[in-house]
Amino acid sequence: MSERARKTATIDGTLTKYGMGIKEGLALETESDNAEDLRRGLQHLMDIEAIKQVKHAYFRCIDTANFQELEGLFHEDVLVHFVGGNYEWKLQGRDEYLSSIKAAFNRESIGHHNGHHPEIQVLSETEATGIWYLSDNMWVFNFDFFTTGTAIYWDRYVKENGRWLIRETRYERIYEINEGLEKQPSLSTHYLSRHGTPVDQRKD
Repeated sequence: MSERARKTATIDGTLTKYGMGIKEGLALETESDNAEDLRRGLQHLMDIEAIKQVKHAYFRCIDTANFQELEGLFHEDVLVHFVGGNYEWKLQGRDEYLSSIKAAFNRESIGHHNGHHPEIQVLSETEATGIWYLSDNMWVFNFDFFTTGTAIYWDRYVKENGRWLIRETRYERIYEINEGLEKQPSLSTHYLSRHGTPVDQRKD
């Protein structure tokens, strides 16, 4: 994102495509009905679908502590910038991001993250952007804490060796509610208690 776009995004606090650095992508139409134009149009649609699958896999993998698959969704030099109600998370590189995710999705937590309403812009054969609407819930039992809210994600993707990867990912909260837990919920199953990172292995 250009410095001008960053400043524009903060002048009135409005999340706009311009402020997020999102440009219009290739047109969702073919120039003619010849075979090559139709092939390009079909590839465009397949790229959009592939990017959707990458982001959906991201939400699935964090909530299930599937760190092996999660690693394969990110470029090694990914940039991460998340802004919440009482935090700002800036990370650089896949290894640093994965380390933080592993610490958060531990056996004393429950994650529930859904990404809705994708707006994918394919810029070229190897570049794309995306906007997603996040809704999430997070329980942290060892701190008796619960967070719920929504956010707008905006991502940049690159295609390398035939695969789309997340090159840059950002979000800003629309709303966030943080509450203490007076008592833990009565769970009939708790997946992360078995598959999350053991608490004594987290890096604080």
